[in-house]
Amino acid sequence: VADALGLDRFAVLGRSGGAPHALACAALLPGRVRRAAAMMSLAPPGAEGLSWFDGMAASNVEEFTGALTDPLDFAERIATRAAAIRKDPAQLLVSIRDGLTESDRRIVSDPAMSEMLLRNFREALSTSAYGWIDDDLALLSHWGFDPARITRPVLLWHGALDTLSPVGHFEWLAQRIPRARPVLDPEAGHFGALEALPDVLDWLCATPQAAP
Repeated sequence: VADALGLDRFAVLGRSGGAPHALACAALLPGRVRRAAAMMSLAPPGAEGLSWFDGMAASNVEEFTGALTDPLDFAERIATRAAAIRKDPAQLLVSIRDGLTESDRRIVSDPAMSEMLLRNFREALSTSAYGWIDDDLALLSHWGFDPARITRPVLLWHGALDTLSPVGHFEWLAQRIPRARPVLDPEAGHFGALEALPDVLDWLCATPQAAP
């Protein structure tokens, strides 16, 4: 994508399931990535010293466990859910509410925010569930890089109340990425990142000499 846009040097940001991909860019393209931000990132599967499912919502535990133990059945279940969501995207917002904090519920209930999320759901699932399936399998596979070898500045942002990506994952990454700048919001859950996004983008666009 960067080549197609003619970008030599750039910053990259990933949120939730996209965060490990942003870290991968920082690890594998150190000559091109200026800075990276990973918001509510999971840690790698098999992360040493981390109990990966601790503090995770039951719905996510069930989904990831299914992907690990029976990938074919997992893919069929996701395809069925995706077909239902394609017909009525609003049901996904309803189905995930049980795993959300009060602050998350407030954020996703905002009309502008919920419309943005619904538009994303429609686009992501417009033709198939394969993107969703591939994302889960990628997160649970070997990442292809060691976070400890990332040399670029990385902003790690996390909500302390997040149950979809538990705070233990944030702490694990913060301890291992050499130039990590960890930011933990004690009152935020998973969707708090949407409100923090403008500040994170400001940090990504700042020059290295700029005051923090």
